[in-house]
Amino acid sequence: MSCGPTGCGSGVTGIQSGFSGKGQAFIRLHPSDQVVVVTQPTPKGTKLIIDGATLEVRDDVPAGHKLATCEVPVDRPVFKYGWAIGLASRPIHPGEHVHTHNLRCDHQVDLEALATEVPPPPTPRVGETFQGYVRSDGRVGTRNYLAIISSVNCSASVARHIADRFRGDELAAFGNIDGVVALKHEGGCAMAFDGLKHQMLNRVLGGYARHPNIGGYLLVGLGCEQGSLGHLISSQRLAPIRLPDGREVGAKTNGIPVLSMQDEGGTRKTIEKGVQMVASLLPQVNDVRRQTASASHLCVGLECGGSDGYSGVTANPAVGACADRIVAAGGTAILSETTEIYGAEHLLTRRSRTPEVGKKLLALIDWWKWYCGIFGQEFDNNPSVGNKAGGLTTIAEKSLGAVAKGGSTILEDVFGYAEPVTTKGFVVMDSPGYDPASVAGMVAGGANVVLFTTGRGSCFGCKPVPSLKIASNSQLYHRMTEDMDINAGEILEGKTVDQVGEEMFQKVLQVASGDLTKSELLGLGDDEFVPWTVGPTL
Repeated sequence: MSCGPTGCGSGVTGIQSGFSGKGQAFIRLHPSDQVVVVTQPTPKGTKLIIDGATLEVRDDVPAGHKLATCEVPVDRPVFKYGWAIGLASRPIHPGEHVHTHNLRCDHQVDLEALATEVPPPPTPRVGETFQGYVRSDGRVGTRNYLAIISSVNCSASVARHIADRFRGDELAAFGNIDGVVALKHEGGCAMAFDGLKHQMLNRVLGGYARHPNIGGYLLVGLGCEQGSLGHLISSQRLAPIRLPDGREVGAKTNGIPVLSMQDEGGTRKTIEKGVQMVASLLPQVNDVRRQTASASHLCVGLECGGSDGYSGVTANPAVGACADRIVAAGGTAILSETTEIYGAEHLLTRRSRTPEVGKKLLALIDWWKWYCGIFGQEFDNNPSVGNKAGGLTTIAEKSLGAVAKGGSTILEDVFGYAEPVTTKGFVVMDSPGYDPASVAGMVAGGANVVLFTTGRGSCFGCKPVPSLKIASNSQLYHRMTEDMDINAGEILEGKTVDQVGEEMFQKVLQVASGDLTKSELLGLGDDEFVPWTVGPTL
């Protein structure tokens, strides 16, 4: 058998399935692909009917991995999703397992196709609503938390001890408060004052303080750190907080609730003072009720972690279908993880609103190439050991599946890490592929719901924002049902991507209205706050 794909596809289209005595045996994602994805462990010697001919499997192929359906000469491209995912590092024969032993990455960035395939706007979803917390500035939260924000790692334990005093029965009288969360991290000092590292950290901390899911906050610092509380307040224009009787919580700091451990007299005294300040804030934070709000106030962060060979087939396309519905309802969908866009950036630049938007994304790709090069790294080091065990081989293959989370609407804008997302519709935010850091940036930018796909079993909570976990396959969903919210593996069992996308959209509305996610039921989310900062630790 031989074939010569043209690679004109753009996503999961033209799906072809094959069946054996045990059920569906493989999926071909695009007619031009020379590989299929096997949906169950396929032993050497198995015979499959593909393209009307019998193909004998030459190797043991794990579930979720790729099987060659035709001859591919050395140094010729291998196609999946209708696009090249790499070059054959040696001749590949029909029936062979296609993976790291015979496939290498050779992605070239397309600098010309900018805004060449701008799609029409989606049909509006008029009248979609959820029950949210409407803030004084018009933004709408999906949760109502009080945050203890540490400016530096030196005050992290104090922030945690303050928050720990408000667990369980301490909040029994405040039914409209979802919890008190300590946002603690490893940075805040040993950096250039007002340098890039400092600015990025401030954007994250300020974005959380202003977040619509935060009804009140307390800033806690040591007192001598480079990332001073004063600089955070002024650079982020944090607004004062006043109690219902008009008193300012931080009378000495222009109404900003601030504690400095050195000024307060040490750890214990700061904790006790912090407990008093939080107690005084609770009635105000509690004085809010859910009310009907337009779904246009939804801002959804799109994340994938622990991906496998099914992620780009089931979970990510279903999230993309949901993202299209969010956009159609007037909301915002944020795609991040720039290191997992490389290899598929052409799918986004082609549908950018303008060439300038596409150039902003390409500029990020260039920056990441430079940044990785400083440390002797390459983009293709990105697929993790777990990704490869799950069937993903190159960064191009991983990215082609990952960008499916962005759906099919116009790319409206590109934002820097943790910048406020001020544009409606589908946007990209720069971030690393490391899940906690990526999600922290999107939340700081305004995301009030997170859709998190996984094929290997990532367990991720994200206070103060609900995180919905989407399993790419049914085996994972049933094995880790306490952690997984949605089973996209049903797409391999008869449901369409569009059906699961619609179910996911309805689930987002329910969770935004107060239904708890699996991670919330387990109490996760206190320790996943990881701001990304760039620069030396001095």
